[in-house]
Amino acid sequence: EKEIGRQLLFDTVSYSESSVCRRRHLLHYFGEIYLQENCENCDNCNNPKPKFEGKEYLTLAFQAIHDTKEKVKPEHVADVLIGNVNSAVKSYKHNDLPIFGKGKDKDEKFWLAVLRQALIARMVSKEIENYGVLKMTQKGRDFLNNPQSFIMTENHDYDVGDDDTIVRGGGGASLDSMLFNMLKDLRKSIAKKLNLPPFIIFQDPSLEDMSTNYPINADELARMTGVSSGKASRYGKEFIALIKTYVEENDIERPQDMIVKSVVNKSGLKVSIIQSIDRKIPLDVVAQSKGITMGEMLTELESIVNSGTRISIGYHIDQILDTSHQEDIFLYFKEDAEDESIIAAMEELGEDEYSEEDVRFVRIKFISELGN
Repeated sequence: EKEIGRQLLFDTVSYSESSVCRRRHLLHYFGEIYLQENCENCDNCNNPKPKFEGKEYLTLAFQAIHDTKEKVKPEHVADVLIGNVNSAVKSYKHNDLPIFGKGKDKDEKFWLAVLRQALIARMVSKEIENYGVLKMTQKGRDFLNNPQSFIMTENHDYDVGDDDTIVRGGGGASLDSMLFNMLKDLRKSIAKKLNLPPFIIFQDPSLEDMSTNYPINADELARMTGVSSGKASRYGKEFIALIKTYVEENDIERPQDMIVKSVVNKSGLKVSIIQSIDRKIPLDVVAQSKGITMGEMLTELESIVNSGTRISIGYHIDQILDTSHQEDIFLYFKEDAEDESIIAAMEELGEDEYSEEDVRFVRIKFISELGN
């Protein structure tokens, strides 16, 4: 049930990020076909994104599905294409496949968008019994055997502020890029005073949420993505003041009912993981007992520390890395890193020397100790 719930959340995120016709996307989800390309009544149809030739990308995606024996989910297919060596990929030995890393010039979001548009085009389908696993349809197999032109639509990229307009009157309907840039400048200034990397203060998703929902007190700030009450009180005063002034000066009507984000102490899984860490239970044992992969465990741990909770996972890191290697990674994030990017860290530290898991574990320790 937990896995199905996670996949349903993934479908919800996919719907929000998709740039294809909303009506077509929704009807496909419920098993119906909508043949019109433009419904003329949704944001994506009224404000279309640029289109591009997707034949090459679709061929690579289908080859990855085929080579992984049609037994994995979209996220796993994307990991194989971009060459992400995580625990799940290594356990299946998919990093040894010829297709591994063939799509590394694009990121995970791009490949998930390709797979999403393939789903809507009914070239692949999701297995019902093992919800989320991708299967090729006959239409998809025909395409792989004889690739044809397939026009795709660029996906929304909310990480970089897809819309440059300031939304007034609706409040919180879209990211306010002007406020976002002001918050980034404030974060940089505070980080310089405290001699900390900017992402230790608040990460970009937190600033994006602030630039969408305009929190003007500590309680509202603590509802933002990746912000706990502790982090709000520790770093939030100047952010709140800036946002409050900005709202007043620009006559912005804030949303009346902000979406309350789940925080770490309300999550049963997160609480259980924290309790297990306090008892120094090996993390692979914890992951196994919770029915999650080590990659999913890392994601949970990152969510915990990014929300401002301090955890001590040194006992686990000591088991997988010697002291000198730990210090190298820690020092990179403290002195050299421009942001929290794992990709940049791997390029700097060396993929032959460290695995992605190693770097992510030490990054978690770094954020926990310096930021929390």
